[in-house]
Amino acid sequence: MATLVNIRMEEVSEAVAAEKERKLFARLGELRSVIVALSGGIDSAYLAWAADRALGDKALSVTALSESYSTYDREQVEAFVKATQVRHEYIQTHELENPAYRANAADRCYYCKDELFSVLDELAKERLFAAVAYGVNADDPADFRPGQRAATEHKVLTPLLDAALHKAEIRLLAKRAAIPCWDRPASACLSSRLPYGTEVTPERLSLVERGEAALRELGFRQFRVRLHDKLARVELALDEMPRAQEPATAAAIVERLKQAGFAYVALDLEGYRQGSLNEALRKAAGTS
Repeated sequence: MATLVNIRMEEVSEAVAAEKERKLFARLGELRSVIVALSGGIDSAYLAWAADRALGDKALSVTALSESYSTYDREQVEAFVKATQVRHEYIQTHELENPAYRANAADRCYYCKDELFSVLDELAKERLFAAVAYGVNADDPADFRPGQRAATEHKVLTPLLDAALHKAEIRLLAKRAAIPCWDRPASACLSSRLPYGTEVTPERLSLVERGEAALRELGFRQFRVRLHDKLARVELALDEMPRAQEPATAAAIVERLKQAGFAYVALDLEGYRQGSLNEALRKAAGTS
């Protein structure tokens, strides 16, 4: 498995990023119309903003709602839409009705994205939109992302990737454009908190959502609550770990997560790392 690219914002060349943005706008401007899959993360938000500025009413941002999509993420989308005034709608997806998705094998994301893009394809057909696009960036192909296979099968456009825009460049450009979520920590659907092989159910997703809401209320910013049966394995950004280990804060974390429904609470000393549940896949494949 390839090594993830990790460019910090201070390492980004503003001139290079600006040139990539010009290429992005030129490419978007060539489209007759486009639907952008908007999750609320910075990549999809920046793409939605760019499509709106390039195409106006010929661009529509669409957010899919389901049990795996948190209330907090929806609030972030609503704040983004209010701030930027992009044209936006919600749709409903039903990935949990698919037994292959619920089984939660390593390719779970494929079935999620296949459902999403099937629904968006149908919407594009009904509304006569020329294309569907989503916010994969130049860092993403180095990670394990089965959903990209679904995007390829559905012929979904990848404008950020085509412009070779990296996450740090997107953050810089979004900050320059006053997009409110420019520094939002990386996010993912609630199902990503369940180890592979643990069945995805509405009850488990709701438990994770309550646990993460509790951490957010305690003032933590970058974290995951990984569900292991009745145990919450809490991953925090390394710079937030010292506060979590203060006796009063540690007690508050335990109390809040037990109130949310967990029986046990553990702090992962390795801290937050994106896609940590993929570590088991790398070990099984003999890679690091």
